[in-house]
Amino acid sequence: MTQLIKAPNLSLQDETALLDLYTRGTPENTLRAYERDLIYIEAWKGTPLDWPETEEVALRFILDHARDLEAQDAARNVAETLIAKGLRKSLKCPAPATLDRRIASWAAFHRMRNLSSPFEAPLLRQARAKARRAAARPPAPKSNNPITLEVLETLLASCPPSLRGTRDRAILMLGWASGGRRRSEITGLHVEDITFEDDLIHIRLLETKTTTKGATPKLLLKGRAAQALRDWLTASRLTKGPLFRPISKSGTVLGRPLHPDAIRQILKRLLVKAGYPETFASPHGLRSGFLTEAALQGTPIQAAMRLSLHRSAAQAQKYYDDVELKDNPATDLIG
Repeated sequence: MTQLIKAPNLSLQDETALLDLYTRGTPENTLRAYERDLIYIEAWKGTPLDWPETEEVALRFILDHARDLEAQDAARNVAETLIAKGLRKSLKCPAPATLDRRIASWAAFHRMRNLSSPFEAPLLRQARAKARRAAARPPAPKSNNPITLEVLETLLASCPPSLRGTRDRAILMLGWASGGRRRSEITGLHVEDITFEDDLIHIRLLETKTTTKGATPKLLLKGRAAQALRDWLTASRLTKGPLFRPISKSGTVLGRPLHPDAIRQILKRLLVKAGYPETFASPHGLRSGFLTEAALQGTPIQAAMRLSLHRSAAQAQKYYDDVELKDNPATDLIG
């Protein structure tokens, strides 16, 4: 980020303050994406980037990433170098979303320098639209299957009566019952984010993919899900710091938070123990499963969205639409 903010007529002190503002005001995942994209773009160009970049270079970037690189030409040579460096997976045309994200990052770098982006030129805007249409493909599901209540119960029954099993049970319960939380949201929770009120537990998320810091409403756990979280806090004796943590082979709760990918590993292990293939579902299955189960039980979509925190009703509706017609509770209205 340091090399990106170079607005003209700013003192070093103002540049430092602006950098701090960008860093604090930008989600961590976005900052990491910016860094990866900048590394990729510079490696693709092979020389330091120009500010502003020329329209010719920007157009070549689109053309190089809008087709399969089958012919042995300059674009393929560059791609093979990127593959060797681990920056590109194959010679196949990248997904349109990947190209869009890298271009969006490149444009953001220009804005950070108070410069116009070459991608706003009419020819480049049209080329991007054509590239998006030419490479369009059916979206791959984030999880092969939703973790509906039936699947969840099987997974919960597979958690052993141990400290690790108590933790995993709490992770599944909280991740599912609080609206289908994402991995980073689960592992980003701290004990201080949990508030008890009689038999209820309120959860304060700092931010989510669809909300900003301080604007995320409190979520609620009740019943078995709340009890599972209480059991984990009692067994782990945690009073502050990261809520979910690694457990050593000797059964000691470590001080650092779980890495988001640990949720995937926990789920794979429990799926196998429950008799499912490890690829049956991904952590996103907690999210899709919550909404699918809400649809199966006839829960109004607005009520489900209050917990899932979907910003778009159309996006949440997709999970309701995925429920087979014969399972739709509306087909039983007449009895």
